[in-house]
Amino acid sequence: MVPVTPKPSKIARAKDGASSSQKKMKQSSLLSFFSKQDTKQSHTDKPEGRVKTESPPSDDATALPSSSLPSISTLARKPKTGPTASSEPALAKGSYDDSVDLTGDDSDTVMASDDRPLSSLKRAKKPVNYAESDDEDDTPLSSSIQRRKKAKLFTEDNDSDNDVYVPVKQEEESEDEHDNDPGVKSEGTEEDDDDILALQGYSKRAPKPTVQKRSQLPIKKSPMPNKIASSPPGKKNFNKQNEERYHWLVNEKDAQGRPPSDPEYDPRTLAIPSSAWGKFTPFEKQYWEIKCQMWDCIVFFKKGKFFELYEKDALLANSLFDWKLAGNGRANMQLAGIPEMSFEYWASQFIQLGYKVAKVDQKESMLAKEMREGAKGIVKRELECVLTAGTLTDGDMIHTDLATYCLAIKEESGNYYKAEMSNIPTSDRLFGIAFIDTATGEAKIIEFRDDSECTKLDTIMSQVKPTEVIIEKGNLSNLANKIVKFNSASNALFNTIKPESEFYSFDKTYEKLTENDAEYFASEEQWPPVLQSYYKEGKKIGFSAFGGLVYYLKWLKLDRNLVSMGNIEEYNVVKSQNSLVLDGITLQNLEIFSNTFDGSDKGTLFKLFNNSITPMGKRMMKKWLMHPLLHKTDIEKRLDSVELLLSDGELRQILEDALAKLPDVERMLSRVHSCSIKVKDFERVIQGFESIVGLLKSLDNFELKGAIRTFANQCPKTLYQDVDSWVNAYDRKKAAVENIIIPHRGVEVEFDKSMDEINSLESELNEVLEQYKRKFKCKNLHFKDSGKEIFTIEVPAAISKHIPSDWIQMAANKTTKRYYSPEVQLLARSMAEARETHKVLEEDLKNRLCRKFDAHFNTSWMPTVHLIANIDCIVALARTSETLGFPSCRPTFVDEHDPVTGNKKNGFLKFKSLRHPCFNLGSAIIKDFIPNDIELGDDVPQVGLLTGANAAGKSTILRITCIAVIMAQMGCFVPCESAVLSPVDRIMTRLGANDNIMQGKSTFFVELAETKKILDMGTNRSLLVVDELGRGGSSGDGFAIAESVLHHVATHMQSLGFFATHYGTLGSHFKGHPQIRPMRMRILVDEGTRKVTFLYKLEDGASEGSFGMHVAAMCDIPRSIIETADKVAEKMEQTSQLMKKKALQLSDLEEDQIVTVPDGLQSDFVRLVFGDGLTNTALGTGEGTLVYDGNVRGNVLDYLFQYIGQK
Repeated sequence: MVPVTPKPSKIARAKDGASSSQKKMKQSSLLSFFSKQDTKQSHTDKPEGRVKTESPPSDDATALPSSSLPSISTLARKPKTGPTASSEPALAKGSYDDSVDLTGDDSDTVMASDDRPLSSLKRAKKPVNYAESDDEDDTPLSSSIQRRKKAKLFTEDNDSDNDVYVPVKQEEESEDEHDNDPGVKSEGTEEDDDDILALQGYSKRAPKPTVQKRSQLPIKKSPMPNKIASSPPGKKNFNKQNEERYHWLVNEKDAQGRPPSDPEYDPRTLAIPSSAWGKFTPFEKQYWEIKCQMWDCIVFFKKGKFFELYEKDALLANSLFDWKLAGNGRANMQLAGIPEMSFEYWASQFIQLGYKVAKVDQKESMLAKEMREGAKGIVKRELECVLTAGTLTDGDMIHTDLATYCLAIKEESGNYYKAEMSNIPTSDRLFGIAFIDTATGEAKIIEFRDDSECTKLDTIMSQVKPTEVIIEKGNLSNLANKIVKFNSASNALFNTIKPESEFYSFDKTYEKLTENDAEYFASEEQWPPVLQSYYKEGKKIGFSAFGGLVYYLKWLKLDRNLVSMGNIEEYNVVKSQNSLVLDGITLQNLEIFSNTFDGSDKGTLFKLFNNSITPMGKRMMKKWLMHPLLHKTDIEKRLDSVELLLSDGELRQILEDALAKLPDVERMLSRVHSCSIKVKDFERVIQGFESIVGLLKSLDNFELKGAIRTFANQCPKTLYQDVDSWVNAYDRKKAAVENIIIPHRGVEVEFDKSMDEINSLESELNEVLEQYKRKFKCKNLHFKDSGKEIFTIEVPAAISKHIPSDWIQMAANKTTKRYYSPEVQLLARSMAEARETHKVLEEDLKNRLCRKFDAHFNTSWMPTVHLIANIDCIVALARTSETLGFPSCRPTFVDEHDPVTGNKKNGFLKFKSLRHPCFNLGSAIIKDFIPNDIELGDDVPQVGLLTGANAAGKSTILRITCIAVIMAQMGCFVPCESAVLSPVDRIMTRLGANDNIMQGKSTFFVELAETKKILDMGTNRSLLVVDELGRGGSSGDGFAIAESVLHHVATHMQSLGFFATHYGTLGSHFKGHPQIRPMRMRILVDEGTRKVTFLYKLEDGASEGSFGMHVAAMCDIPRSIIETADKVAEKMEQTSQLMKKKALQLSDLEEDQIVTVPDGLQSDFVRLVFGDGLTNTALGTGEGTLVYDGNVRGNVLDYLFQYIGQK
């Protein structure tokens, strides 16, 4: 059956038994049936049967192109990804289901011209339309009336308001100027809904034929009805004719005539030969003018109350979702279609599979077209928008509260701005990035210089995780391209567009922003400050990236609505002055936003913190987690507010109740700006701000503390006044319930006149009805609406014999009949035109109200949204703190400075009985986590040299230490008995043995690249965790690198951290170093069975070994292999001992006479004596160290002398 999306609200409206006057105000263009009768008559009439259309043969799939869309043949072999028969949305009321028996007592009675039942004929199955098919279709109004009057065919008239007359399909020979043109059809023949309605009627059994008897027909032998059902006219030749008409689709080419095999092939366009354009009907021409520019999109083409797909799109829908195909479709094309109420659902289905969806809408109703230019021509249709995964704006289609970004990126060499040095190679790069959340209109732009490893780019991409990326063709380097693809969202779309003409340059971006018809900003002075500064300062790369984004938004038909909002700011990657820095590698290693198992948020820190109530709060929480706080005062303010909410249940309850009632106001404000918001949603926005005002007033009754008080005080001064101005702006109740705006009397003069005209016509119609009641002496005469037929006169069948001959019968059942009198027909037509005019006034009124509301976007609405989102995040932190279980505590921060120099003293941290907060997150089975005490710095060494058996829990210790610091600096409680620490400025990690195939990096390369970033950026307030450094290289190389790095970190950088390793002798080399503390994970070993029991407790001391043979036995490695390996290891140990003894004998020294001086210590003394001394220059002791102030240098001397004393 034709797939129909369940929409409870719309189904409810379909079932609503409201009066006709109420429906008239809600439904637009319902009366396209009523037109002044055309004097032209058709020469030939043929009977119509409801014809079952079959799917085309499978070889039609060859019409699909080899473009970016998956081929039909490929998709057909895959399991169905769309809804199946069991999961397919249920049919809405009025949808056709051929399993329903319509041959009972209330079946349609087919009438002859003399109104007598055709008792000798079989009853016909009722052709029922969709639930929303009571709107306009494109059938010419006058010809529709003429056909009905001439054929005298009626549908069943039951009690439903949804029974719709299905027009009889006849061969009409137009008498206009197109009569002799085989390539042109009238709108009535090519754009009625019969083909799409036929899609509903397929079943395993053949449908009963619709039998029709006509009077006063030309003498022409008609085929028998049963033959009509079994052999539809034109069906046999359709496939052949279709192939002939569209033979150019077999070997497709782009607009420039390039085949798909050409490297320059553009999959977005399609070449259509000029000979084909000459054969197109007006409808075909209208379709292909759009489709040839949207060849890689699924084009949903609006037709009346349906959206239809043609040719390759229809075949794709049939393959993916089993949509029924109409083989002899409209305008010589195969088609598949859905009711317009299902568009959002099915567009989402295509988008989730990675397709782009182009929505082509009707810009006028058929009645409006006739009022404008008469019955000739076709309805205007235009491309309304293109929908993609990263640029959705409709809240009904967005399935997440979090932001989804569309990102444009451009890269240039590091010497781009130095033209005179352009021939000198450089390793650094310049990047420009612009990205936008189209649902809220929030856009960011940045230009930055990056190193050869693209460290900042990696961090930005990890933070943003774009769903869609725009790249200039041939611009990105290989490494940058791999980083962008590796860090984008799963199933992200990558759009490669042409330089200059599409990905705008610096100058062309300026030109496009200042064009008269661009309508972005009234003048350059009204540009957002970031755009002004980028243009004036000549940041060409960042400005060009914004230009690439503008072009893509323009192609999507979103540019005017989004760019004109002016919600554009410069993006700050790390906010190092105010926040704890988490780079891209750290975000990945600590699984902050996505886990490494399946890429979801299960078990992540964000999942733990994502307890915000409002969608705005959820998006703000992600920003908070990307940039935890740095300064002690800011952290303490958050903790004060969290503690307040945990202790004051009443305040917390008021906040949670108020926040729970708020809609996604931030996204709705974007739709208000574009005037695309529904009336009921506009009302929800106003109600939302009224609720916010009520909440802020209620907070005055409480003594607020910390950050929540700061946020409450940020309320705009104009908020209360701006909200009050909308209290009585229109009928609020009707807006919320009926989705219409009705201003109060006297506010809108034109609106009042239109309403008066509608009410006057309704009164006149009621007066005419009363006259008919008196004339026929029958009180049971009523007006009844049925689809496009409004104000039909329903009369009991018993008095139908008294009906005048000039009345037109429209429908009948066994108890009643419906007619139009000449007088009522004219009044109904006038009512239809009045409502069409009123519809325009309503839309104009809504747009003016939206513009009036949007005038306060930056002064009242957005500042309020931000403060509410921040308050929501405070509530979320309180809820997270509450879920940590026992024990949990408020962390205490100590920020010490040297009283003489003012330099920051070295950091420290102490956690007692620390647990992992995400260990049981989302798990139905609660498991015990063994807590550990973590101490680094202050009165203990700053670096823990962690050794131990494999799988003993070393990596877990490293991770929970970092996560506890992040939680504390977020302003959240920590899952431990006590927590005392100094603020950490940066967390840097080197965890696991992972290569990066996507970026072309080996395991050892990844290790060293991450280590280099640690050495470059770490300070004496940073937290570093390094796991298994050197394991990617040989034993000698790896050990040497590990020793050198550990010495530099502990002696010169003086960072806090853990250094986990399996190099057992590394500890002996640093024996006596004052800032290195040997630690291990406690285990129990059974040598007999080679069984290791892991106790997961951290303790002082060096491990006796890595116990590799024991772990191998636990993993069920064959015993013979383990025994062989054990013998080899023992032999190597013996060889090592013999070599050591031989060296001692040659030196004539005893073992206790030998003093080993680490290479790092030797290097430091050489630099002190022969180099630049205690500096961070190339020849100084602290070469490359970021912070090497007086405090650090003093500590270096102390460490060196203590180290020598121990030796």
